[in-house]
Amino acid sequence: MSDIHANLEALTACLAHARERRADAYALLGDFVGYGADAVAVVDAVMLLSAEGAIALKGNHDAAMERVDSYFNDDARAALDHASRTLRDEHKRFLDALPLTVERASATYVHASAATPARWDYVDSPSAALRCAQAAGTTYTFCGHVHDQQLYFATPRGRMSAFRPTPGTPVPIRGTRQWLAIVGSVGQPRDRNPAAAYAIFDDAKREITFFRVPYDHHGAASKIRQAGLPEALAYRVEMGI
Repeated sequence: MSDIHANLEALTACLAHARERRADAYALLGDFVGYGADAVAVVDAVMLLSAEGAIALKGNHDAAMERVDSYFNDDARAALDHASRTLRDEHKRFLDALPLTVERASATYVHASAATPARWDYVDSPSAALRCAQAAGTTYTFCGHVHDQQLYFATPRGRMSAFRPTPGTPVPIRGTRQWLAIVGSVGQPRDRNPAAAYAIFDDAKREITFFRVPYDHHGAASKIRQAGLPEALAYRVEMGI
C-alpha cells in the first residue's frame, strides 16, 4: 500500500479488504500525510502496523514534515501545513526516522525510485523502471509515488516492458526475471476512478494481484472541506483525478 495521503476511509477499506484475503504482512510505501484531512489517524494506524512488523517507508510528503521543498504547489502546502499543525511530536519523530528503502528476501521496497530514493524521481517509463530495478538488484521491486498501477518486467534484451494489470486478476511473476510493481495510491488515485488502489503479492505462488477498493470517498472529501483545506483537494478525491 502506498500514498495513503491522510485518507483514513481509504486506508480502513483497503486494510479490511486485504485481511479478508488473508494478507499476513504489510508493506506501507510512504506518503502517509498530505492532501487529506486525517493525518493523525493515518499515522497512528501506520505506527501500530509498524509495531506489529509491517514495513513502513518515508515518502516525500512525510519528509516534508521536517522541510517543505519548493516543488510542492499551494494546495499541497496547505495540506502539509495542516498535518504539521495536527501531528504530535511522536508522529513527526516516527516519520522522520522512517527508511527510504527496505530489502527483504528477494524484494526491494521504496517509495520513489531505488536508483535515487532521496530525489523522489518518478518511475513512470520503462527506462525509469530499468534504472530502478537495476539499482535495487533484487528480483522484485515494489514502488509507490506514481498514483497509478503499472507492472514492469525485464525482457531478454535487457530492457523493461510495461504491462497494465486488470484489477482482481492474479498475474504470475516468476523469479526468472526482474519485476517492478507500481502499486497505485490508496488515498488519491488519479485515473478518474476514486476507488482506492493497492496490491497483494503472494510470495508462495509468485503472483501479484492489483485491486481497486470502493470506499466512502465523499466522506473523505467532506472532511477535507471541514478542515478548511483547498476545494481542489476534495474534488480530486471525489473524482479520482
